[in-house]
Amino acid sequence: MNAIISATELASELAGSTPPVLLDVRWQLSVAKAAGEPSFDGRAEYAAGHLPGAVYVDLDRELASAPGARGRHPLPDTAQFGSAMRRAGVASAVPVVVYDGGQGWAAARAWWLLRWTGHQDVRVLDGGLPAWPGPLETTVPVPAEGDFQPVPGAVGMLDADGAAVLARSGVLLDARAGERYRGEVEPIDPVGGHIPGAVSAPTNENVGPDGCFLAAEELRARFKTLGVSEDGPEAGVYCGSGVSAAHEVLALAVAGIPAALYVGSWSEWSADQSRPVAVGPDPQ
Repeated sequence: MNAIISATELASELAGSTPPVLLDVRWQLSVAKAAGEPSFDGRAEYAAGHLPGAVYVDLDRELASAPGARGRHPLPDTAQFGSAMRRAGVASAVPVVVYDGGQGWAAARAWWLLRWTGHQDVRVLDGGLPAWPGPLETTVPVPAEGDFQPVPGAVGMLDADGAAVLARSGVLLDARAGERYRGEVEPIDPVGGHIPGAVSAPTNENVGPDGCFLAAEELRARFKTLGVSEDGPEAGVYCGSGVSAAHEVLALAVAGIPAALYVGSWSEWSADQSRPVAVGPDPQ
């Protein structure tokens, strides 16, 4: 099953007999998050206009638990996540389509969490809301309660120790901007640099100027240059807090390559002073 869906395909499915559940996850990281202030969420934008029938999902409160030693966006409590998804109408046998404001990071986080907890049919709207050509609505839907029961572990996940091992035994991709990987700047976390052995692979290079993913063959070619392929070594991805890395895991899925997500990511790694830090352009 494809991990993404075009706006044209979504419009056709919404008009069909078994339309997917729509989740609106508009969100954007704020540097103020480092000071304990909330990130931007898209609730006001959702109220101003969203895809017909879409339910708003709050990334900070429903797709993550409170920041702390496990990072800025640690995994949500499984029971609470399941409750939030059921309130949004998510059912095990009904397809789910997730979208955000276009960046794709927040939608990918929701996609990954649903896949990790066992939902079999989840896709991300390629290009997000800007790609949608149809009308929007302001009515807030009240969906029927879903029956989704999350069971963690359906797809790969890494902890800090696992990420350290994979950086040496396989390929660990760093989805952040190159300057953060190199340690030249660090606007959010306490230390700049990267996990020793990790390869710089900014996730924004997986999309074109329109915000849509590159074609699968282009993504496969890109990841091959980074040492990742369908028949290559095990792959994993991290970022600052496990959000943009989910977008790279999604890009890898489009390319047909499975990859594990290090959810704690750099925000967890760099907060532990016992963990080594590499700087510069080389994995080391």
